[in-house]
Amino acid sequence: MALPSPLTPELAEMIASRLRVIGEPLRIRILDLLRERDLSVSEITERLGTSQQNASKHLGILLQAGVVSRRKHGNASIYSIADRGVYDLCEQVCGGLQAQLAELSALVEGAASTRPGTTARG
Repeated sequence: MALPSPLTPELAEMIASRLRVIGEPLRIRILDLLRERDLSVSEITERLGTSQQNASKHLGILLQAGVVSRRKHGNASIYSIADRGVYDLCEQVCGGLQAQLAELSALVEGAASTRPGTTARG
């Protein structure tokens, strides 16, 4: 689906809201874990080395935004991905970061090879 251009203020706010939801490092790490399989809060806590309270807070934000879903299994809450589109977004951002990193690396190597007293690698 193509986005209208120009974006309406309401649509721009919805997009910004979704980006804010996933734009937190711990939430990105949680989403990365859930890519592999559904996990309980305690499993997420253990794998990320964070407190249960912190993990639950971030999972609640992801749940409220509809990015993850939750089901009960005995006393445990099991989380899974509800909106796999977040992975497409992450892949796009990661691809952009890889391109920037490659460009920066080339610039650094180019600058190093033009400094006096250095030799170009062959």
